[in-house]
Amino acid sequence: MNNKTNLEGSRSGVQVIARAAEILRTLKDTQTGMSLGQIANRIELPRSTVQRIVGALQAEQFVIAGSNGGGFRLGPGVGVLADAARYNIVEQCRLLLTELTQETGETADLSVMRGGGMIFLDQVPGIHRLRTVSSVGEVFPLTTTANGRACLAALDPGEASALALEEWQRRQIDGNLDEFMKLLAQVRETGLAYDLDDHTRGISAIGIAFLDLSGDLHAISVPVPSTRFDDERKNIETAIKKTADHVTKMLHQ
Repeated sequence: MNNKTNLEGSRSGVQVIARAAEILRTLKDTQTGMSLGQIANRIELPRSTVQRIVGALQAEQFVIAGSNGGGFRLGPGVGVLADAARYNIVEQCRLLLTELTQETGETADLSVMRGGGMIFLDQVPGIHRLRTVSSVGEVFPLTTTANGRACLAALDPGEASALALEEWQRRQIDGNLDEFMKLLAQVRETGLAYDLDDHTRGISAIGIAFLDLSGDLHAISVPVPSTRFDDERKNIETAIKKTADHVTKMLHQ
């Protein structure tokens, strides 16, 4: 009888954890917050169940209540865990970035998609005197960069188009959505995204995207002065495809 009770308790605990994770994933997609009713409708659970789990998450600061009735959103407790996870992905990818730079001679970047931009997490500088350099923490747009395009192509097309339109409106860009979605389809097919003087004149880049174990989209990209891009393109494509394979194996070993 005790064994049966312990087993049922164990299953119940696992179910609560799964539901809590589902609530956190739901809140991840909102900036303004969600009410208990909205969360319950989204994940198809009784409001009372959602209220109990959200209360427990709130006690641990994984969820906070917005001011002025703004609903619930992710709290600072999640940020602490996210920072630890981000450090781990930087640590895990540092060797791959180093090897990519050794194979190409060019700078290799690691970035993460956050909201409407790409945030640089790490960089291994190239060996050439003329090379590209970005600062860790710098934010780059989604639609004009190789890393941003790689991540957009990994999303559902509806979500990708919404983010593109939002960026164009924010930056007052008159973009062609049909042409851009065709570009993302090509990225999806080949696994490689390109920036050919689109973001910064004189700089071209190739990028790949991948999901980490927490479901966040990251990108590894190789920016190159456009003056030598054509000569180096094939070598970079080969090297970054190999890096993509290594990332997949590293995260799923």
